[in-house]
Amino acid sequence: MPYVNVPNDLSKIKTKMAFNLTKRQLVCFGGAAAVGIPSYLLARSSIGNTGAMFLMLAVMLPAFLLAMYERDGLPFEKVVRNIIRARFLRPGARPYQTQNLYAPFTMRGSVGKEDAIATSKKANTQARPRRKG
Repeated sequence: MPYVNVPNDLSKIKTKMAFNLTKRQLVCFGGAAAVGIPSYLLARSSIGNTGAMFLMLAVMLPAFLLAMYERDGLPFEKVVRNIIRARFLRPGARPYQTQNLYAPFTMRGSVGKEDAIATSKKANTQARPRRKG
């Protein structure tokens, strides 16, 4: 009996267009070929086949990176954008601050007096030596 694996998370499945590649991969590889092949053909006469091949690889590599790299479901340019935002554009330290809604009521009338009495009693008990006995 035939057996087919079905992934548990269906959100990670991407539709394949041709040659088992997604549309994004096809566009990136096509752009890499459109830029890399002419650079090879033009540079081959001046720097030789090996140098032209390495030049072509260097020119095509960024497009391959854009096509294939993915982290946490995000493509390469979104990952780079998030890193730049987090490291350079947003403030590094974000101190935790709260707004005390009851602050205006603490300095009213008897509450302020009670606080003053409590602090003065605390100061008096700390200043007096204890008796032994």
